[in-house]
Amino acid sequence: MYFLWYIIIGLIAGWLASLLMKGSGSGLILNIVIGILGGVLGGWIMSLIGWVPVGTLGSLLTAFIGAVVLLLIVGILGHKKNKE
Repeated sequence: MYFLWYIIIGLIAGWLASLLMKGSGSGLILNIVIGILGGVLGGWIMSLIGWVPVGTLGSLLTAFIGAVVLLLIVGILGHKKNKE
């Protein structure tokens, strides 16, 4: 059951991050992947800061922050790759 929550939170976080960074969503599967990877990255970042997210809202916020950072990194690396 928790796996379903991870997918739903990942979908929402990835979709919100895609809206913020690109102005449109990235599609269902890619939004889920962005959100789940963002959750892992966000959890790592939050552990470095010392903040422990609690509950569904904390998990969503953590995944959203991680997804935004992930999209920033991908955008920077993609922009450098296009210049070469």
